[in-house]
Amino acid sequence: MSKIIGEALANMPWQDKPNDCKAPVWRYTQNPIIQRDGQLNSNSIFNSAVVPFEDGYAGVFRCDSRSVSMDIFVGFSKNGIDWEIQDHAIQFEGDEYITKREYRYDPRVCKIEDKYYITWCNGYHGPTIGLAYTYDFKTFHQLENTFLPYNRNGVLFPRKINGKYAMVSRPSDTGHTPFGDIFFSESPDLTYWGKHRYVMGTINSDASAWQSKKIGPGPVPIETDRGWLLIYHGVINTCNGFVYRMGVALLDIHEPWKVLARSRNYILGPETLYECVGDVPNVTFPCAALTDAETGRIAIYYGCADTVTGVAFTTVDELLDYMDKYPL
Repeated sequence: MSKIIGEALANMPWQDKPNDCKAPVWRYTQNPIIQRDGQLNSNSIFNSAVVPFEDGYAGVFRCDSRSVSMDIFVGFSKNGIDWEIQDHAIQFEGDEYITKREYRYDPRVCKIEDKYYITWCNGYHGPTIGLAYTYDFKTFHQLENTFLPYNRNGVLFPRKINGKYAMVSRPSDTGHTPFGDIFFSESPDLTYWGKHRYVMGTINSDASAWQSKKIGPGPVPIETDRGWLLIYHGVINTCNGFVYRMGVALLDIHEPWKVLARSRNYILGPETLYECVGDVPNVTFPCAALTDAETGRIAIYYGCADTVTGVAFTTVDELLDYMDKYPL
């Protein structure tokens, strides 16, 4: 059995794998856990991130308004399923030249030492990666943008690697990016980023066509005794448009730009009505994962059809075994 390196999380959401399930990931039977109108002025709530906090959970949620503006909001939950999301967007403290809002979407939350760091796609003369931290999910301090435009899906590692902060991201363009590979970057201070290393890209063949158009990192990488477990999204361009599915890869623990394993098959894709029908149909987009180091359980939070939020379950052994069984 493989092990997750981290803390036990006995009260995390969980359902056992159904007896008839052949896939490595299975959906919560009460999905979606957050409806599109789960906040005062929301048109949709999706592509959001959650973490354990105090005696329950906290999260940063993408809530597109009824005017279809994009911003991020704080939410809290006792059980990780039933959420109360605040009606006002996060107000960031910091240099007004940086905190001025154009748009904010697709957040991730990563705890490093005693701080909770939030990364998101930040509108700054085009999309780039915004960065902020909080101790209490009440006051948020915004730092410098991590990269020049254009970039999306900036995801921090949950600890320093070789003494440096580390991040994976997907360079992009100004529009609905029709391309995308994953790159690694590191920083001594969360301000100056460099050592940009290519991690992995699309597969332009029928060997793994579900990820032939673009890929991008999903939740914060999960540390295991075999390496960093990276859940990511992959996209194919079909006659019906883009289709977003989830994949999994294993990165070297000391040099995370080196890919040790990668699944040929996707682990979860749009199948249910709430994943196939919405503002953007046929999307399963992972942004967060809760883990229990005691049992190896993993709960994946994901956006469904760019409209609602779902959760699905797996284990570290399920994912590693699946990569071993269906290697790329």
